[in-house]
Amino acid sequence: MSSNMEAMLPLKRTAIQFRCALMFLFTIGATSGLSNSAAQESKVDFIKDVQPILAKKCFACHGPDEAEGGLRFTSKEAAFAETESGEHALVSGDVEASALIARITTDDEFERMPPEGDAVSPEEVETLTRWIQQGAKWDKHWAFLPMQRHEPPQVDDRAWNKNPIDAFVYASLAEQQLTPNPPADRTHLLRRAYYDLIGLPPTQSQIESFANDTSPSAFSDSVNQLLDSQHYGERFARYWLDLVRYAETNSYERDSVKPNAWKYRDYVIKSFNDDKPYDQFVREQIAGDELDDVTMESLTATGYYRLGVWDDEPVDEAQARFDALDDIIMTTGQAFLGLTINCARCHDHKIDPIPQADYYSMLSFLEDLTPYANRRDLRTFNQIDISSGDLRAKYAANTEEKRGIETAMEKIEQAGIVKMPAPDQRATEGTKRDRNRVLKEKLRDHLDDGQWAKYQKLKRKLKSNAQALQKLPPRESVMGLAKYRKVDKPTFVLFRGNPGSPSDEVTPSFPTIFDAEKPAFPSQVNDADTSSGRRRVLADWIASEENMLTARVMANRIWQYHFGRGIVRSSNNFGQLGSPPTHPELLDWLAYKLIDSGWRLKPIHRLIMSSQTYQMSSAANDDGIAKDPNNSLFWRFNPRRLSAEEVRDSILVSNGSLNRKVYGPSMYPTLSKEVVASQSKPGDGWGKSTPEQENRRSIYIHVKRSLVTPLLSAFDFPDPDLTCEARFMTLQPGQALSMMNSDFIHAQADRLLTHVGGSEQANEQIVRQTVQAVLGRDASEKEIAEGNQLITSLESKEGVSRKRAAQLYCLTVINWNEFLFID
Repeated sequence: MSSNMEAMLPLKRTAIQFRCALMFLFTIGATSGLSNSAAQESKVDFIKDVQPILAKKCFACHGPDEAEGGLRFTSKEAAFAETESGEHALVSGDVEASALIARITTDDEFERMPPEGDAVSPEEVETLTRWIQQGAKWDKHWAFLPMQRHEPPQVDDRAWNKNPIDAFVYASLAEQQLTPNPPADRTHLLRRAYYDLIGLPPTQSQIESFANDTSPSAFSDSVNQLLDSQHYGERFARYWLDLVRYAETNSYERDSVKPNAWKYRDYVIKSFNDDKPYDQFVREQIAGDELDDVTMESLTATGYYRLGVWDDEPVDEAQARFDALDDIIMTTGQAFLGLTINCARCHDHKIDPIPQADYYSMLSFLEDLTPYANRRDLRTFNQIDISSGDLRAKYAANTEEKRGIETAMEKIEQAGIVKMPAPDQRATEGTKRDRNRVLKEKLRDHLDDGQWAKYQKLKRKLKSNAQALQKLPPRESVMGLAKYRKVDKPTFVLFRGNPGSPSDEVTPSFPTIFDAEKPAFPSQVNDADTSSGRRRVLADWIASEENMLTARVMANRIWQYHFGRGIVRSSNNFGQLGSPPTHPELLDWLAYKLIDSGWRLKPIHRLIMSSQTYQMSSAANDDGIAKDPNNSLFWRFNPRRLSAEEVRDSILVSNGSLNRKVYGPSMYPTLSKEVVASQSKPGDGWGKSTPEQENRRSIYIHVKRSLVTPLLSAFDFPDPDLTCEARFMTLQPGQALSMMNSDFIHAQADRLLTHVGGSEQANEQIVRQTVQAVLGRDASEKEIAEGNQLITSLESKEGVSRKRAAQLYCLTVINWNEFLFID
């Protein structure tokens, strides 16, 4: 049999089976109650309905990495093209001619697609069929379309029209015949607001005051007080630090410290507390050294470029440079634009329309970046002197005087060296140690009295110079871009990302998917002390109102921070493999609201928290669970576990030991010997703080890449090597072990017992005081009885001391779900 005949057999089988497939589809339509006319009226959204099916069920064989049979579903051109067998997988408006449908519905196991994994479900078949019937419109990905201003819908329930957010959410729920949850009770609502905005629990008196306040503005007043708190910046800074992979060390074996990294952390906290416009916040980090008004804050913001890992002894210097730039491009693309631009480092992006040339055009904006450091000089590139002009002048004068003294001394030394024997002369040309030895032992023998007297006088002046230097106030430095790389060569696309294989030359430009104009650059020549000006152009473009992603991405993050997940779940990836928005019109509306609010975040917080959507109960109901188990439409508020920092900080609040000092150098919690021993050099780089410092909030804990604090690690503190869009919220044994057995927890339980009055009290009083301190409410009669029984049992049956029994009771309350979860 010829190869052509063999190729035709699958086509003949497909044609025969297609009639059966049509009958199958009609059966689906009948059983689902969907008539043909109704199917035509119900428009299929390619981005929301079709693309996820293709990505999930087809990309393995017909996607970016494979194109079996010459078919790919990654672009319209490829999907509609003729395949190697002569078929067309998709034919606009013609289901019979579209081989895709036949191949996903056939009963022939050799023909059925996908060949492995879950089959295409009847509902998915129906969606694809209706999409083809309606013309198989292949829309441009939603994120690559300009934002649109949408008017909030008018819904049946007038109360849900008061806040535009509610109108958008209610309209989506009504389409699915879902009813939103009733409001949360006031205690749960206030606790939710406190943790959302400052990451700390309210006190019992604050809860009771709010519960008894019947004024219409009671909740909004509480929200405003929380937004005005300095702890607000601490809470929201942590989200941003996750995104920019904040750490204070360099990673690798030595994992050495990054001096003054904590000042970048404080910059972020202060920016949120000041409600700095987000577009300014962006510009300062991308080009804080190139702005019209360069300030200490904007220079500190350039510490953004120094946060990544740094290898102090790379095998290949060129490769290390491009790896570091790739890390910055990856973080910048995902954190600011919600795009995985770095996927195009070695080849054209396989999913999104980002060619490799676009990646290197973006890299070209960053050509003036120096590496973090080099092994011989760990500070020059990354420490910026921000001392006063007067102090810098004094340091400069001291340095100039020292240089003059040393020059005069070297002249006298050389006059003596030329008279020395050849071996001694050669020794002075070797190491500094050898030179000093020879000079100390033999210089006097080769100088006359006048030369020697003058030399001794210069030595005294040099000593006085050193003493004067010690008396000067210390310089103040911040971590950032202190020196620049001279941009005197063009940027090239690197074949397969290999620095040794440059190919086409590129110039700085924005990704083509943005349809942006060619950027214009200032005509300036840069050197080690002056930048190229390119990053300012990049920063202005990212922070522009016209950029179709920046406002969307940040609006989505703010929503995520309040609801546990974004309108786009994949908040670092708005590309085609990311999750489509559940409420696209609401996302654009919020993005424009952010811009119209002057890019300030606090008005968006107020708007979201004033909505009924935010204030809903988290309770489950059968109808909602059946129709929308993942709560994609926000019919209820999602309960959540406390984050790692919230767990630790709340424990310190409960026992009255939290140090609320804001800003300042990082602190070092006490670690067990077993934990410290896990380092390549046990204890290296881990300092010791006072007990008062150790009681500061968790955001001030020193972040050492090779030694993450165990309690934080157990509760899903992110890997600081990579940008983190959203933390995992796991429930796993390590958390229970940490909360029951760690030295830290037992020490805090002991403090809690002391805080509530000690073990000398009656059991009932210990229970009442502990529940009030930990949970901010009165203990129930049942809790009092059970607590009394536990303490008594520990004493009588387990033989522990009364104090220890009371401590263990305090420990159990810290482990209650009510403490660890927010409803």
